[in-house]
Amino acid sequence: MTGTGSDRSPRAGLRALRPESFGAEPTGERLARIRRSPNFRDGIFQNPERARRGPSGSTVELARTYFEKEGRARRAPTGAIPVHPTTVADLARPPATGLRLTWMGHSGVLAEIDGHRVLFDPVWGDRCSPFPFAGPRRLHPVPASLAALGPVDVVVISHDHYDHLDLPTIKELATTDTLFAVPLGVGAHLEHWGVPASRLRELDWNESTEVGDLTLTATPARHFCGRGLRNRQHTLWASWVARGPEHHVFHSGDTGYFSGFRDIGAEHGPFDATMIQLGAYSEFWPDIHMTPAEGVRAHLDLQGGGPAGVLLPIHWGSFNLAPHPWAEPGEWTKDAAEEAGQAVAFPRPGEPFEPAGKLPADAWWRGVSQPIARPWRRPRPAGTAPDPRGDLDPAAGER
Repeated sequence: MTGTGSDRSPRAGLRALRPESFGAEPTGERLARIRRSPNFRDGIFQNPERARRGPSGSTVELARTYFEKEGRARRAPTGAIPVHPTTVADLARPPATGLRLTWMGHSGVLAEIDGHRVLFDPVWGDRCSPFPFAGPRRLHPVPASLAALGPVDVVVISHDHYDHLDLPTIKELATTDTLFAVPLGVGAHLEHWGVPASRLRELDWNESTEVGDLTLTATPARHFCGRGLRNRQHTLWASWVARGPEHHVFHSGDTGYFSGFRDIGAEHGPFDATMIQLGAYSEFWPDIHMTPAEGVRAHLDLQGGGPAGVLLPIHWGSFNLAPHPWAEPGEWTKDAAEEAGQAVAFPRPGEPFEPAGKLPADAWWRGVSQPIARPWRRPRPAGTAPDPRGDLDPAAGER
């Protein structure tokens, strides 16, 4: 076909029907760079350790778990989740210690680090889904509008799943002058949605970029990617290190437990605070999400093996994405961290705190949750001491 006539090929017709939320596939130099990546082999990005991406076990059993009546009731709060009314005034005052974190729900965190403002995995949409009328719906309102957050220096995205990369949120942020730091390949989605290439910093694992005197480094994670009907594994997933002149933090993105946390800690740690995914876990996908016990273990690995800094649990409480009870991540994390002697912050969504100051410690979820069975509390043989890492499954990282 020549000239300016329209492309009426079947492929063009399918592209026209593709929902905007699916984003775009990497092409051109972006695709060439992906193929040059040491982490891209046999036509896909590879995990640092073997990981099954799809559900394991019986599909029938998985369906039964999801649709069982009592289980469905336990996966939702019994009342309104208490949300801290974050205001412009809360965030306009610089943090006294130089580091402040505000959990916005799920994996979204506003991190104020030595005068820089970093927004991790912002999801302001009502559903984490390609469609506005279907999919997991938010269990609590967003604590503040994007505009109320004030200027953001850089938005950091861990990977392109819908509960981490949200079309309406990115479109609103595209109208600002913020930068975006994303894993390799994810920039194709953002450019498709109106983010100029000049505002993209697209990184492979162990690559870094500078935003002022803040250094952002994409580090490995054990997960997968995909938004459309064909999950081609052509976009990378990552955890992130943000290092300022005085403080540095770690954001896990989505990941299963793996030995690489020790390497990340040795290279970049210890950290003033870590933001660790420890919700939406299941025995049906043990390789790609962490349980709270594994999340505490990951934090300890990142800190050189012992309790240090502050752990902020993320990826729980805001969306119903797994069979476990809604409040179980909070209770399990509290138990595992107490056994390990590790400080944990339990803010309500939208509640700012400074890791070097008084930590929010109230188990706020108990007021809107059914009782939790605590299946992780296994009897300990008489006369044995607690494991300093908490009540952990030593085989978890090998599954």
